Amino acid sequence: MTMSTLRFPLLSRLLHWLMAAMILAMLFIGIGMVSSLADYHWLLSIHRPLGIAILALVAVRLANRLINPPPPLPADMPAPMRLAAHASHVALYALMFAVPLVGWAMLSAARYPVVLYGTLTLPPILPQNAMAYAWLRETHTVLAFALFAVFLLHLAAALAHGLVFRDGVLPSMASLRAGRGPAGERG
Repeated sequence: MTMSTLRFPLLSRLLHWLMAAMILAMLFIGIGMVSSLADYHWLLSIHRPLGIAILALVAVRLANRLINPPPPLPADMPAPMRLAAHASHVALYALMFAVPLVGWAMLSAARYPVVLYGTLTLPPILPQNAMAYAWLRETHTVLAFALFAVFLLHLAAALAHGLVFRDGVLPSMASLRAGRGPAGERG
């Protein structure tokens, strides 16, 4: 398998790696919140605004993806791998929207403020409801684990493309060079 030399546009690559770092940080902050009561409030003060930043950036990223579609997958990629690649991207986008939205709804149902910075808070998106809070809390946890699992599968697939298949898929996202092709005509 060999992919063309096309790369993702520079903005797509920047958003991809920025969000990868943010999501990874968010997952470890979430684990830290569960395992360390001493740092819980400090971690929570980071977790909430970081989640809202991820929600905002995934909207920007989706709009960017619609405006600047990704380069095509290698033409000789087997159909099951092609399907898995598309399904994992759909799952990643759905979870990047769902996890922070469910978290915001969960906090709204408990009447906990979502403090972005100082006195800047987001309005509640659900009325106060203890049953909804309990259900959304469980859902938030399950979706976060699902996001972590899909994230790891995505990472494993990227490494397989880069180290095993050597088909150009990984460099299309990992390249530091500007532009969208061998001549760098877009970017």
